[in-house]
Amino acid sequence: MNTFFLNRISAVVILGLIFSGVISVVKAQQFIENVEWSKLQGPQLAQIKFEKKVTGDTLKSVRLDPPIAIDKIEIDADLVNIYSKMPFRLDTHYHVIFPDGTRHFLVPDGILDDLYSEKPLGCRMENNRLIFRLFAPRAKWVKLVLFDQHDAQSGDEFLMKRDADGVWEFADSQNRALVGKYYGYRVHGPQGNGEMFDSTLVLADPYSQAVVSQNHFTHPAKTLILPKNEPFDWENTQRVDILPRDLIVYEMHVRDMTAHPTSGVAAELRGSYTGLVNENQRGGLPYLKNLGINAVELLPVQDFGNIEIPYRDSTIAGYPTNTWNPYARNHWGYMTSYFFAPESYYASGGNMRPGEYNGTDGRQVREFKEMVKAFHSNQIAVILDVVYNHVSQYDHNPYKYIDKFYYFRLKPNCDFESASGCGNDFKTERPMARRMIVESVLHWMKEYRIDGFRFDLAAMIDWGTIEAIRNAARKINPNVHLIAEPWGGGGYAPATFSEYGWGSWNDQIRNGFKGWNPHDDAGFIFGKWKNGVTQQSLQNYVMGTLREYGGLFLEVGHAINYLESHDDHTLGDFIRLALGEVREDTVITDVDAHAKLSPAQLKTNKLAAMALLTSQGGIMLHSGQEFARSKVIAKTDVPDLNIGKIDHNSYDKDNETNWLNYDHADANAVLIDYYRGLIDIRKSYSAFRHANPENIRFLGTNDPLLLAYEITVPGQNFLVVLNGNPEKNHRFTLPPGDWVVMADAETVHAEMPKPHTGLTIAISATSGVILKRIR
Repeated sequence: MNTFFLNRISAVVILGLIFSGVISVVKAQQFIENVEWSKLQGPQLAQIKFEKKVTGDTLKSVRLDPPIAIDKIEIDADLVNIYSKMPFRLDTHYHVIFPDGTRHFLVPDGILDDLYSEKPLGCRMENNRLIFRLFAPRAKWVKLVLFDQHDAQSGDEFLMKRDADGVWEFADSQNRALVGKYYGYRVHGPQGNGEMFDSTLVLADPYSQAVVSQNHFTHPAKTLILPKNEPFDWENTQRVDILPRDLIVYEMHVRDMTAHPTSGVAAELRGSYTGLVNENQRGGLPYLKNLGINAVELLPVQDFGNIEIPYRDSTIAGYPTNTWNPYARNHWGYMTSYFFAPESYYASGGNMRPGEYNGTDGRQVREFKEMVKAFHSNQIAVILDVVYNHVSQYDHNPYKYIDKFYYFRLKPNCDFESASGCGNDFKTERPMARRMIVESVLHWMKEYRIDGFRFDLAAMIDWGTIEAIRNAARKINPNVHLIAEPWGGGGYAPATFSEYGWGSWNDQIRNGFKGWNPHDDAGFIFGKWKNGVTQQSLQNYVMGTLREYGGLFLEVGHAINYLESHDDHTLGDFIRLALGEVREDTVITDVDAHAKLSPAQLKTNKLAAMALLTSQGGIMLHSGQEFARSKVIAKTDVPDLNIGKIDHNSYDKDNETNWLNYDHADANAVLIDYYRGLIDIRKSYSAFRHANPENIRFLGTNDPLLLAYEITVPGQNFLVVLNGNPEKNHRFTLPPGDWVVMADAETVHAEMPKPHTGLTIAISATSGVILKRIR
């Protein structure tokens, strides 16, 4: 392990070595202008990267501050390596000083890559003593602070002891009665040059399993000390094993599913874990069971920063003025604060009243388990949407204050990178960052029996960590679902994720059937082709978007097919806009009338549903897709200039814009019945889930917007015909045999197929049919 960090510097050595002919430069000023970056890259290695090759006169002197003797200097084109005779201290800032006295900060970077410890972190019971451990290798000191009350401003402080690998530890030798109490850490470290060490802050433990947080944009929090090994009665429920190709996932937000009064949930439980899974209500679990899905994907439920900085308040020192979010809320949850703790706002009694607290008694832990148990008892798998690629810019996420340089990707000026577009990109490749991510995944699998994970902006997670997650998770559950949002930070890698054995959101099928933009990039269901999509492309999509046919995936099970997600317009709104029946700038005054589908909207939604649910690969629906949910910005006191318009990015609204309105579901019950019937067919017949390319035969048509294919597997023979042409009805000649209609433009006949006579079948514009051969 690394033992040189704090205890091997015994003396200050004055520089004084001049290396004639070793390093070349032009004038000193050019050194200053041409430095791209300067870093500490190893225990005794500093590197300076120039924008161009270093040439010119011999450098007379270069030195380091604080003074440390240089062993040698090497030059390789535009890269200068400076080797010190003694190791650099981790808790000290070093600068390289050029001949004219100009200083460049040596950013700790590669020197941190080998810092690692296997010691268990967080609060644990060991040998009948509570042990507190925190990894903070560059800290000068760390203090544990114990509190009797969640809102206490001060507590008992204990100086922690550092080991050789950078882990600070405190063992409670007095065996205090600490269960139900609270704690945090004060961390002091180097100052300046972009550092964020701030010993005035009490930071909750990054390994917290339960936190109490105050409703403020900084998300101040303390860790609640839970009973160790507290029993929970799972009542013999187990994880739900579903093959990837059998998945019918319902992407949903815990709060949105039951927050609306029409959900039928008691007012005090609306929007909570408990309210989601009550058996006797209109919304939530009963609604999902009736629809027939077999998995839910929960938008982020790891404790997150719910609140952003106040809108247009320029008086808050050190923070930018919020000009972008009049709601000052982060509703979707893509700003994780604590990766091991369930979000306490979704527990019973949760609130967002300014200055008040959530999670004071830890009930979120038990209620989250009760929710998972209820889903599992109904054979519905639980998948978590997790965010390991970035954290919030504004909350007191402990990793920013424990060691910004270790845990985050930084620009040369030491500002946070924001390739995510969300700020504060996490440096997943650091050993202890990788360890945290893997242990977080395993914690949710072991403690909460989670069946799978969808990874936000997964292309920003390094491949070593992707592999480590896969290997560790599959040791616990070989059938765990690992699903990537396979882009982010400029990367796009669904094919590579497939090579690592992961599934990915299939944006190709989304763009091919629906399109990317309702105004100028609508797809097949509107009778249009964009971005190189052809009939052959659609054929590949329905086979599973396989690489051997020009697609993305090595296996069909790696494709998670979808047409709508939490991002961008709902499918219902995309169709409304693409058909020209509403415009982006339309102010909708009668939301109920707007939500009711027109005949053209209903036809297009049905065709989209049939195209999706007859394709090979896992399926994902977004909440409300089955009734063409519309997100109209709700009336509010917030100064939102777009109230009444359709919203394509509702991340900031904890109101009726996002809450599912079950009256609107009833108004479009015909579409829900259509989805329910297609789901029933898909679940009942393996041909729609387990057909391989050799089982699918595409039939010739006289219209490129007419897609027809026959699926034949042992004991099953189906014909699917999709007419994306909005202006042309077709009469299609059936293959030989006796056929019954399973679904047509009007109805799904899943339980009682409709007999069909004749050699042809009519397929109206913007519609589809599914037939089953009975002889």
